[in-house]
Amino acid sequence: MKKNVFYISLLGVIIVGLLLYFTLPEKSQQKQMLVPVKFGEFRITVTTTGELETENSQAINGPSGLRRFGIWRVEINDMVPDGTVVDSGEWVADLDKSELTSKKQDLESELEKLESQYTQTKLDTSMTLRQAREELINLEYAVEEQKIKLEQSKFEPPATQRQIKIDLERSKRELNQARESYNLKLEKAKADMQEVTASLNKTRRRYKKLQDIMDEFTVTAPEGGMVVYKRNSRGEKQGVGSQMSVWDNVVAELPDLSEMISKTYVNEVDISKVKEGQKAFIGIDAFPEKEYPGKVINVANIGQQMKNSNAKVFEVEIELEEEDEVLRPAMTTKNEIITEVYDSVRYVPLEALFHDEDISFVITQDNKRYEVKLGKSNENEIIIKRGISGNKKVYIKPPEDYETLELVRLKKK
Repeated sequence: MKKNVFYISLLGVIIVGLLLYFTLPEKSQQKQMLVPVKFGEFRITVTTTGELETENSQAINGPSGLRRFGIWRVEINDMVPDGTVVDSGEWVADLDKSELTSKKQDLESELEKLESQYTQTKLDTSMTLRQAREELINLEYAVEEQKIKLEQSKFEPPATQRQIKIDLERSKRELNQARESYNLKLEKAKADMQEVTASLNKTRRRYKKLQDIMDEFTVTAPEGGMVVYKRNSRGEKQGVGSQMSVWDNVVAELPDLSEMISKTYVNEVDISKVKEGQKAFIGIDAFPEKEYPGKVINVANIGQQMKNSNAKVFEVEIELEEEDEVLRPAMTTKNEIITEVYDSVRYVPLEALFHDEDISFVITQDNKRYEVKLGKSNENEIIIKRGISGNKKVYIKPPEDYETLELVRLKKK
């Protein structure tokens, strides 16, 4: 008998324990389903994710003028790691010189050929002009001889004198022709020398420019700062192995970390709410405990297609209004753009709002349903214009058989 009483008592204790176990959490949970109706400032926001960028930065440029040598892209062979702090003039990157080296060899061959041509032209013109000058001297001697013969022919027959005069005139004419020919040869020699000299000097300048450009293939920092890799049109960082285009010869950047912006994208549904000058709050994923005030400074007028999606988004830039040395470009952000603010209004969580046919209502702690007139809403809460007042609490999950609770309708105005 005592054993039976013991087992019955034990069974009773177990049953009571189970009842307490299953009922107490429900009561506790029931209490947690009640939330107060809030009163005060109500914000309507657009929340997006973004990425930190610097508003201003100093470009670290590679060589310029490569197009004149027929080079359109240059590969980055080596580069300091992204985020490295460098001093002014310190090494940043090395670019691939192989194509330019080939151009240099071709230009050296061309320069050697032109120098040889310059020397040959100089020798040829010197010999030609020397020969022409000697011919002039000989013709001048011939004229003098004919003059002497003419003086000595005073006592010669008239026919002989006439022949000597004819010979003198012929010598003078040949001398004049030779002088004109010499002047033409001199002008031609000058033109030939000018042409070959111009070609040689042009090639020398081209070679000098190529040497200067080759020196620029070792890229250094124009000033001190943190090196940040440049991003291409697809948003990918351009590091070792990437190619620098001659149309955009920026290898990397030195951002001004004192002025940061969060670049984000707003979908086409919400973009009409976003305007320049609106206040915002920026959270940093790397530092969830920190939040920074900001301001919308730019809203794109034209949307763009998202990758692997039919949705269109608009680029929005938000300027951070506080500095912080821990902030770095490319950090991901959560942006809360405040599009509207209502003062001194009542509002409840969206979960506390219920619907029955054409009316909306909330369920209060006194187990009554109150019809409400609604206002604007944000992502989590909604304004109650009319229907409840005072410091009431409402359910965010309806109690059992809530349809049977008394419904307090709005008074018609």
